[in-house]
Amino acid sequence: MTPRKSGGSTPNKSPSIKVPVKEQVSAGGVVFRGKQGSVEVVIVTVGGQNRWQLPKGLLDSGEDPEIAAVREAREEGGVSSEVVQPIETIEYWYAGLDNGIRVRFHKRVHFYLLRYLSGDTKDHDWEVNEARWVPIEDATSQLAFDNERRVMERARELIG
Repeated sequence: MTPRKSGGSTPNKSPSIKVPVKEQVSAGGVVFRGKQGSVEVVIVTVGGQNRWQLPKGLLDSGEDPEIAAVREAREEGGVSSEVVQPIETIEYWYAGLDNGIRVRFHKRVHFYLLRYLSGDTKDHDWEVNEARWVPIEDATSQLAFDNERRVMERARELIG
């Protein structure tokens, strides 16, 4: 056993502050149109950072993820669509504010393959800076987030 030195000070350790955790569930999708060889998908940019991403958003109270995915494609992408099949559910953590209180969010996003029915990307809502159709071959490289790039690659496989 090593003897303790006297007269030294112990470093001050502040008590750790527990940050509340909030669960969030969102849904979105890869809206596609066209046939093999000429498939296009909808991507959107929101906020001040001008990052391209897939249309997605929080579920309304009691809303099923499939319904939310179609609703978000309409609101953010300006287009009507129908669910073909689930693609993947991703999850991640981020810090933010909830009613002015700093919290850690544990977010799950259900992504679906959505077949385009009608509408125009110019008819997106106020949250979106721009919505556009892009060739599916180009979409992956334009998306800002790794997990959404993975979702897009899986969508490409499912479309064929």
